[in-house]
Amino acid sequence: MRVLCLFTTIWVAWAADSGLTKLEAEMARIAVVGGGVVGASAIHVETGRKANLRAGERFPMASTFKIPIAVELLARVDEGNERLDRLIQVEASDLHPGSGMMTDTFGIPMGVGRPGVSLSVRNLLELMLLISDNSATDVLLRELGGPEAVNRRLRASGIEGIRVDRPTALLIADWVGVQGLPPAGQWTPDLFRKKMAEVTPEQRRAASGAFNADPRDTATPEAMARLLGMIHRKELHKPDSAELLLDVMRRCKTGDARLKGLLPAGTVVAHKTGTIGASANDVGIITLPGGAGHVAIAVFVKSSEKPAAERERAIAEIARAVHDYFVFQ
Repeated sequence: MRVLCLFTTIWVAWAADSGLTKLEAEMARIAVVGGGVVGASAIHVETGRKANLRAGERFPMASTFKIPIAVELLARVDEGNERLDRLIQVEASDLHPGSGMMTDTFGIPMGVGRPGVSLSVRNLLELMLLISDNSATDVLLRELGGPEAVNRRLRASGIEGIRVDRPTALLIADWVGVQGLPPAGQWTPDLFRKKMAEVTPEQRRAASGAFNADPRDTATPEAMARLLGMIHRKELHKPDSAELLLDVMRRCKTGDARLKGLLPAGTVVAHKTGTIGASANDVGIITLPGGAGHVAIAVFVKSSEKPAAERERAIAEIARAVHDYFVFQ
């Protein structure tokens, strides 16, 4: 009987490993769809089983770096060093280029972000994660004391494969090739528009190539998936703060064609997207049906010349393959 039990245990372990190897092969096959370089890490939260593709390689995070910022912010709330209801006045220099509604890519719609308006820390958190507002992100990062505060929190949590280095305004400026920016207090939407118009096509191409190879503001898929698993298990925050973060991520308004794109209707995904240049990303936590648990998943695409729809298709197909494997295995 003992021999039979031992044989059964060995066979089950072999079957599980064999299945994960096949899943990783399927992830590699799908990756071709996205072009460039695709990396992914999927961890079944309840059992720790994982499947990886280039999981230790660094990829530009783009706006997925807003999750580590949120982690640091809510940790400070838990420590009593920040309040979600604290009001922060928005100045003209706080309106930065890129996604969101505070600047609407150099506009100021509906008065949300009009200089002189005050927004709460929670308002800014939701703008940052729900619609990936870059101006809200940079205000919060400044209030936290800059990127190093976020990195210290990551290191203290045992996460080594993620680094935050710049506010989104500088990240975009470096990607485009903008040079000669004055101190941050002098930034305005008009200044960014002028500086971007001065960049020649040759300078833009050179800057884009350098950006793809830049180690700053990058993450490995494995490190991001580990961070997501810790968020789900509420290891980084008090229960209320952890649930707030997960709730906002579940309501994310971007990336319907990425992780969620091919999942069964009604699948709950708490996630955050990121897009810049030749990169397209989506990272999050998938709730599996029938009590099968949860999967923390990070999928990154970099250096791709394929259309955005094809990059998103690769992310969606990998997410579906991961979903189906962990549902049936």
